[in-house]
Amino acid sequence: MAGNKWQISDELWEKMAPLLPEHKTHHPLGTHRRRVNNRAAMNAILFVLRTGCQWNALNATGICSSSSAHRRFQEWRDAGVFERFWQNGLLACEQLDAIDWSWLSMDGCMTKSPLAGFKKTGRNPTDRGKQGIKRSLMTDANGLPLSLVVAGANTHDIKLVADTLDALQTGRPGRRLHLCMDKGYEAEWLEACLKNRRYEPHIQSRKEESEAIKSTDFKAHRWVVERTHSWMNRFRRVLTLWEKKVENYVAMLYLTCGVIVWNKILLG
Repeated sequence: MAGNKWQISDELWEKMAPLLPEHKTHHPLGTHRRRVNNRAAMNAILFVLRTGCQWNALNATGICSSSSAHRRFQEWRDAGVFERFWQNGLLACEQLDAIDWSWLSMDGCMTKSPLAGFKKTGRNPTDRGKQGIKRSLMTDANGLPLSLVVAGANTHDIKLVADTLDALQTGRPGRRLHLCMDKGYEAEWLEACLKNRRYEPHIQSRKEESEAIKSTDFKAHRWVVERTHSWMNRFRRVLTLWEKKVENYVAMLYLTCGVIVWNKILLG
C-alpha cells in the first residue's frame, strides 16, 4: 500500500474535485462495471507523477488499477482539468495579492527523452546528442510558475521566448515588467521585441552578476526560476520524458505547476 505522503491532501482535493467532468455511462442498460472513485484515480495519477513509476506499477500499490488511472488521466487531460487547476491556483494567488510582479525570471531546462515519442524532442547538445526535451519556464519573483512551453532539447532558448510569454496563464499588470534572463538570451532583436511587449530585459552573465552582488546592493533574481525547475524535477515523471504523446507530458507539467502553486497558497 502506498503511503499517504504520495496521495492528494484533503485541502488540495477540495480545489481539484470541482474541475472534474461528470461521467455519463454509455451502456444502454446501465449494466457496467462500477467506476473507480475519482479521488482514488487522482491519488494514482499523483503517485505516478511524484515517483516517476510506470503506470503498470500501480497494480501493486492498492491505490487504483493502472488501466483505470491511465484512462482517467487521459479523460481529464482532454477536458483540460490539469491546466485549469494551475490557472485557478494563479487566480487565487492574484486575489490574495501573492504574485510578485516586481521581477520575473525566465530560463530553459533540458531533460532526457529515451523513447523519443514525439516531434517535440531533439538531440541534446549537452548529452552527447541523445534525444531530449526542453521546457521554457517563466516565474514571478517568488518562483511561482506563470507560463510554460516545451520544445526539442536542441531548440535555442531565445526561440522560445515569444511562445513562453504568450503562454502566460494569468493576467499581467499593464506597467512595464522587469524580466531577468541569462546571457543566452542576449540579442538586439529580442531586446526590442521584449520592450514592445512592455518587458524590460535584464541580461547578465554569472560572472557579472557575482561581481554586482559583491560591489553593490544588487540582488540576484535569475536563480529563482532555476529553483523552480528544481522543484519541478522532484516530480519524477517530468524529470525524464517517458510519455509517447506530447499531450500527456504537457498535462503532467500542468499538474506539477498546479501543485506547486496551490501548495504555496495552502502551506505558505
